Amino acid sequence: MNIAHLARADLNLLILFDRLFEERNASKVAASLSLSPSAISHALRRLRSTLNDPLFLPSPKGMMPTERALALAPAIRDIVERVAGVVASAETFEPATSRRRFRIGAPDGAVSVLVPALVRTLEESAPGIDVSLLQLLPASRTGDADQAWRESLASLDAGRIDLAILPFRPAQDRFHVARLYAEDFLFLVRRGHPFAAKQTLGALADFRHVLVSATGDTKGFVDAKLADHGLTRRVALTVPSFLMAAAAIASSDLIGAVPRRFACDVAMVFNLELVESPIPFVSADLQAIVLKAAMLDRGIAWLTDIVSAVSAA
Repeated sequence: MNIAHLARADLNLLILFDRLFEERNASKVAASLSLSPSAISHALRRLRSTLNDPLFLPSPKGMMPTERALALAPAIRDIVERVAGVVASAETFEPATSRRRFRIGAPDGAVSVLVPALVRTLEESAPGIDVSLLQLLPASRTGDADQAWRESLASLDAGRIDLAILPFRPAQDRFHVARLYAEDFLFLVRRGHPFAAKQTLGALADFRHVLVSATGDTKGFVDAKLADHGLTRRVALTVPSFLMAAAAIASSDLIGAVPRRFACDVAMVFNLELVESPIPFVSADLQAIVLKAAMLDRGIAWLTDIVSAVSAA
């Protein structure tokens, strides 16, 4: 190791690399780092000289990384995160007096379950803490959990969210994972709906369905289960959230598959009935996921503990 060469290295250049790799736009990076375009241009020249590669090339789609930049990106991201974690760990964090804002990403079914308990806990023990909740949805038309939630994990990597709540456990070692609770699905129907009295596969296929889909895709896990029995269903409505699905079910003959804990919480609000599925659904554990490097931040570690605690309540 050449210590003298390492001592001359500028961490700011690695931060610039990380932001350019994420944004692919020099103007956005300049704004986010509170630097002028000329300062970014000068720093990029130094970065190219230090790493002996053009790294980012102008194109109609923005600043596109070279092969060497693609190879270096994971290691540089890890360095930046670890340094950020070390700095954050030196800062004091007192929940009772902190004025921080945390960003949590989760599917809306999980958000609806956790929010009431989380808000009560913050009011009691951390009244100055604010939370921004972002909805996370899986990529459509994929049965691979890693692919389905890849963008959500990318949001963690990029720092757009501090903690993600997802129905799978990522295999990558860079993530700290805490199990929250097991979740499965059942059907919601309006009061007096005939499906509540005739819970058969044939009836399930005959009734019109509402499906939660951010893209309007009309295929989901229920279709795959029905196909195993040679059946199909009609998805008469797609909506982008489970709350919208519950509202639609309450005022129609539509039926919809929703997470069990969410269903129990909204059934009374919308005067709905819960119907067990005639098809067995495999349950999935919801996981709280943060970057391991971020756990050096006492605030992030506290947030992870709080989310785990309210989900167990």
